[in-house]
Amino acid sequence: MNPSFQRRDVLRVAAAGAAVLCGAARAQQGWPTKPVTMIVPFPAGGGTDAFARPLSGQFSRVAGQTLVIDNRGGAGGTLGASIAAKAPADGYTLFMGAVHHAIAPSIYPKLDYDIEKDFAPLMLLANVPQVVVINPKRVQANTIQEFIALVKRNPGKFNYGSAGSGTSHHLAGELFKIQTGTFITHIPYRGAGPALSDLISGNVDLMFDGLGSSAQHIKSGRIKALMVAGAKRNPAFPDVPCAAEVGLPEYTVTTWYGLWAPKGTPADTQTRAIDDMKKALATDDLKGIWAQNGSEIPNLTTTAYGSFVNAEIKRWAAVVKASGAKLE
Repeated sequence: MNPSFQRRDVLRVAAAGAAVLCGAARAQQGWPTKPVTMIVPFPAGGGTDAFARPLSGQFSRVAGQTLVIDNRGGAGGTLGASIAAKAPADGYTLFMGAVHHAIAPSIYPKLDYDIEKDFAPLMLLANVPQVVVINPKRVQANTIQEFIALVKRNPGKFNYGSAGSGTSHHLAGELFKIQTGTFITHIPYRGAGPALSDLISGNVDLMFDGLGSSAQHIKSGRIKALMVAGAKRNPAFPDVPCAAEVGLPEYTVTTWYGLWAPKGTPADTQTRAIDDMKKALATDDLKGIWAQNGSEIPNLTTTAYGSFVNAEIKRWAAVVKASGAKLE
C-alpha cells in the first residue's frame, strides 16, 4: 500500500478518535446538552445587544451548543429581568443585564424581582464608558463647552433620548444637568436601539449613550461625540475629550454588562458557564469587537461581581435621590 495513503488513513482514524473522546468528555461534563437561552432585556440594536450577539456566537463554538438571544425589552430593562428571575434554575436560561439593573431598585418602587436575591451573579462581561453624542444637524455645537453654552441660552429647547426611565442613559443625563446647571428634556424609549435610531434620524437632539452602541455611528459621522464621561480618553476614540479635561471631573458614567443565572442554578453549571464565557471572551474575535466598542474585558466573577453590583446599587441610589429622577 502507498505510504501516503496509510498516513492519511491513520490521521483520519486519529481525528475521528479525538472527536469521539471530545464528545465523550463533553457528555461526562454535562451542561450544556441542549441550546441555552440568554435573555437580553432590551430590543435589538442597543448596547447590550451589541455585545450579546457576538458573544453568543463565540460561546456557542466553545460550549458546543447554541446560545440563543431572547430580546425582551420594556420598562427600562426590568421586564426582561422579571422574566429571567422566574425561569427554571436548570442552567438553560441565563440573563445578560447591565448597569440599568443596579439603578432600577431606586427608581422602580414595585419590582417583582430582586437582582441580588433572585439571581446568582456569574460575571462582569464588558465595561464601557458613556459618551455625550448629538445629532449634528439638530445641534450646532462642535465642543461640549459650546453645547453647554447653547443649552443655557435655550433652557428646555433641547431633548435627550434614553433606553428608558431609570436606565444609565437617563441618570447620566440627569447627572449632567446637575453638574452643568442646564435643563434638557428627557424622552424615554423602550431601549437604547430605538432611541439611537431616533437620534440618527433627527427626532431627538442628543443621547448619553454607551460607546458600545454609538461607536459605529460616530465613526460614520451620523452622530457626533462631544465628550467621554470619565477621567481619561478612550483609546477607540482618542480625539474625543474626557469629562475631566473640560472641567467636569466628577462626571463619570460607565455602562457595564454582566451575566446572571436564576437563583438555584446548580453550582457546577454556574462554574461551567463562567469558564466557557471566559474562553469566548479570550478569542481574538471578541477581543477585537470589545476594543472597537471602546470596552474593557473585566475579570470579575461570582462573589466579587456580586459585591460590585451591590456597590453600584448604592452609588446610583444616591444619584437618583440627588437628581429627583422619577418614572416618566
